[in-house]
Amino acid sequence: MTRLENKTAVVTGGRQGIGRAIVDAFVREGARVLTCGRGSRPEDLPIAVVWQQTDVASKSDIDDLLVAARSELGEVSILVNNAGVQIEKTVLDTSDEDWDFLMGANAKGLFMACRAFIPHMSVGGSIINIGSISGNTADPGLALYNASKAFVHGLTKSIAVDHGPAVRCNAICPGWIMTGMADAAFELAKDPDAAKQDAMARHPAGRFGQPSDIAVMAVWLASDEAAFATGQLFTIDGGMTAASPLNPGLF
Repeated sequence: MTRLENKTAVVTGGRQGIGRAIVDAFVREGARVLTCGRGSRPEDLPIAVVWQQTDVASKSDIDDLLVAARSELGEVSILVNNAGVQIEKTVLDTSDEDWDFLMGANAKGLFMACRAFIPHMSVGGSIINIGSISGNTADPGLALYNASKAFVHGLTKSIAVDHGPAVRCNAICPGWIMTGMADAAFELAKDPDAAKQDAMARHPAGRFGQPSDIAVMAVWLASDEAAFATGQLFTIDGGMTAASPLNPGLF
């Protein structure tokens, strides 16, 4: 028996990267899945997965997403708030438009999705928010992104406290996962190749992460195996934040 058999899941931002890895893992584990993104349906999305074109920063789109989920899946067991964007700027470089765009997707969109779906989730349902180690320790040049992920972490704990035991709510906090966002962050460095080599040396696991590393944690949190896990921030970073700031390659 697969771990998510008879469960239904909504995953935001499932076109690529971490979101797509979670969609694929949920399907393999037997869940019926609806995912969404701002564009049209990806051609390589499994035919069994329902696609809903959605801008998570739009309340009307979130309302439509809920209607589609209830129509296609029935009662929702799992909500994964993965959709998000990144802007590589400091506070002084950030415009009002940047604020609206990033915080709309990363903070407001996640908040609206939780508010919309919680009353319609099955008892004991699981909400999984994608946070970041950047919400705990700030990466340079990512001011709004760092702040938005700190918001995700705080809201995760509040939902767990306010809405348990009806739902569980946890956050996964990825480290350097090799996606387009990671590449864009490294490009901020004066020497991107040197920055990447230095970051690699700080990983006790000996490698950067892959989207599949986050997906396996999402499967566990979505499953009944994690029935006693709620209100927690699960860091998946290859041990990077466990290490001293000294470069272990020099010792």
